[in-house]
Amino acid sequence: MCPTTADTANPTVSTPPTAGRWWRRPFVAPRADSRIEAIDLARGFAVVQMILSHGVKGLLSFEQFPDWGIVPIHLLTKFSSSLFVMVFGIALAVAFLPRVDDEDWPRRRWRLIKRGLIVLFWYKVLTVIEMSHRFPPRDIIDALLYQRFPSFVEILGFYAIALLWMPWFLSVWKRFPGWLRLISPALMAGFGIWLARVFDFWGVPQLQALIVEHPDYYVWGQLTRGPLVLAGLLIGEWMLHGLACPALQRALIATLAALSVALFAIFFWLALPTLDDTLDALARNVGKHPPALDFMLFSLGGALALLAIALLGGRRLATWLRPVTIIGSDALQAFIFHISVIFLLFRITLGYWHNISYTLALSLTIGLIFATTVWIRLVHRLKARWNAS
Repeated sequence: MCPTTADTANPTVSTPPTAGRWWRRPFVAPRADSRIEAIDLARGFAVVQMILSHGVKGLLSFEQFPDWGIVPIHLLTKFSSSLFVMVFGIALAVAFLPRVDDEDWPRRRWRLIKRGLIVLFWYKVLTVIEMSHRFPPRDIIDALLYQRFPSFVEILGFYAIALLWMPWFLSVWKRFPGWLRLISPALMAGFGIWLARVFDFWGVPQLQALIVEHPDYYVWGQLTRGPLVLAGLLIGEWMLHGLACPALQRALIATLAALSVALFAIFFWLALPTLDDTLDALARNVGKHPPALDFMLFSLGGALALLAIALLGGRRLATWLRPVTIIGSDALQAFIFHISVIFLLFRITLGYWHNISYTLALSLTIGLIFATTVWIRLVHRLKARWNAS
């Protein structure tokens, strides 16, 4: 039996009293009073995979990859996008959702919106950095005006826009009964699919790309990836209850693992007749935009597995994998650093674009992962000294 009043055994969580059945009542959950390192670790798993993918693909074409570079190395990085978006929802649920009705909620809401504007600013800066190597100024200006889109930093564009509307949505979500929260990811996914089929977005494909994705643009649509954010909200709510009740935490980990196994089983069952070709296509990003069934089964299955590992390992695993956890603690700085190094140093300054071996590209990327950790620690120390002065 889990506590329903303040949890005196765990000083990192405060538990409000609850009443009624969960599927009938609005959001009611404990509050995490300290940072949950397992969330940073899970986000770190996602960002490290992105760096691994960007570092090698940013220097070589797929034709220069050896077979073992395509499968399994590049294939396994496909877990990152789904995991990153889900952890975004988890972080919102843990850090902000329980405080929606607090007196200082408008201040916290503005903090999220301001964060979105900061991410949007850096998304545009990194767009210029990414495109400066191969694109003329006219194309770069078009990208800044949403007429075309980059590829390596585009997930930051999704993140920035989501941070502008999610703070308002949280107030609505918190008042949903449990059954509506539970089915909301499916409802959003269904609405996005329906909208993509019946609406032409006034003949503006870029607008369609931003909302439900478009095959001609490498963009993360708000309604196509939004269900993963809502799934993250559900997982985050469950995590909060698990802080006060270890049995619920174990049940969450088991559920995530079971869902991962089920998604992988469905994927392999569907792909088995042409498994080698399917895995090779996934590694080359076939079915990533707009999201295809086989890609999402594989990506989401791996994301859930990594999330279960992060929660199971908890603080101990986060400590053992400290470089990954540090990267996950500041994803924006990780993006700023690794994109700048890949395009400004490796490509433009050193001229490594298509001019090095796969082994060297992989070695440079692994070194870049550790360098990103050092960069984040340096930035955090400088910020701490600035705030103390």
